[in-house]
Parts: sequence; structure tokens; C-alpha cells
Amino acid sequence: MSDAAPPRVIRSPNIWDTPEVYELENLASDRAGVIDAAVGALHPLRDAVLVDVGCGSGFHLPRFAERGARVVGVEPHLPLVRRAADRLRERGSRARVVAGSAEALPLAPGSVDVVHARWAYFFGAGCEPGLAELARVVRPGGVACLVDNDATRSTFGSWFSRAYPAYDPVAVQRFWDRHGFTTESLTIAWTFDRREDLEAVVRIELPPGPAETVLAEHEGLTVDYAVALRWRRY
Repeated sequence: MSDAAPPRVIRSPNIWDTPEVYELENLASDRAGVIDAAVGALHPLRDAVLVDVGCGSGFHLPRFAERGARVVGVEPHLPLVRRAADRLRERGSRARVVAGSAEALPLAPGSVDVVHARWAYFFGAGCEPGLAELARVVRPGGVACLVDNDATRSTFGSWFSRAYPAYDPVAVQRFWDRHGFTTESLTIAWTFDRREDLEAVVRIELPPGPAETVLAEHEGLTVDYAVALRWRRY
């Protein structure tokens, strides 16, 4: 079986190239559960069919299943599909993972109650085929929850905007407004147990120069992190 991604998939270098470091990021991110609580407030998870689009190595799949959802992870990168399947098997989780892309979800029309996608859609323009798929698979009354970076505030937001000056948060916001999504501003934190873990994660999220600059400036093990939760009910 080839490890090549399906056509049109945008490569995600942080988790594709360094999944072990990305696991450290997942473990450090939002330990207070702010994002999960906001998603749960939009739609009850118990007995809901929840699809995690771009689920990566499946970090969130067993967590959603433990809250009573019937969970399917969709991931285009086959090595990550295998990692996710191994995670679910090791944990005895009833969640499952399938290979597929956001532009061609392997799901029946009107079969999903909740879509969760974390850091998968935040560039806006260009993801219209994926949004059309959400409209196809989410049943009436269901909700899509897309978790994005907010580059306009917080410590990490300032790092992101400095590292990626071409990113235009105003244009991105206008894109989501045009597509009928509500944006809810959340603030989470990275909370690391070791400085070397924080440094490793910063180095996979930012280019080398900006990464070393912010690490020289920032002390400690925590980073406040602004999030835009973009959601739409169908």
C-alpha cells in the first residue's frame, strides 16, 4: 500500500514529519478542555455520530468516544491512519478510523451529527470542496466545529503572525463569514512538563529563525494560545 496522500490534500509537515513531537503538542494543548466543552455545548455528544476530519494519529478519537459519541476519524495520510488504528486498538476504544480526505469524505449523505476538525481549515480560501462535503454529510440540526488559530491575539498568536506575515486574518475571517460560520473566540494554553518538549513543539510549528527568536524571549512551560472556533449548524 502506498503512503502517498490522495490528490488535492495539503501536506501537514508538523504531524506528517514528526508525529512523536506532535503527540507532545497534543498532550500539552488545552488540558483544561476549553475546546471540548465548547463543542459539547453546541451539540450533545452522547449517542451522536461524530466525525473527526483530519484526525491525524487519532489523539481525540478515544476521548470523544468516552463521552458517548459514535466516533469516526478520517485521515488522508496512511501512516497516521495506521497510528490512529493502533491507538484505538491499544485502548480498546470503540471509535474507528478510515482513510479519506476532506474533499471526498467516505460517509453517507446526512449521516453525521457533529463534525470536529482541529487545525485543519484555518487558511480558509481553497477549502470550499471540503465545506461542500460537510454540507453533504451533516444531517439537519447537526453542526460542524472547525478549530482554528487566532493570529490576532495571545502569545502564540503573536508568534504565528510574526512567523507567517503573509497570513491575513482579516481575509480569513471574511471567508468564514461569507460561508455562514459563526466565530467564537476561545483562549487555551499549552502546558508542558518539560522545557525541552516546549522547545521541540515550537520548532515544528514555526520556521527555524522565528522559532529560535521566540524561544529566546519566552521563559517557562506555558503559552497562552488564542483559538477561533468556527461553527455552523445545518
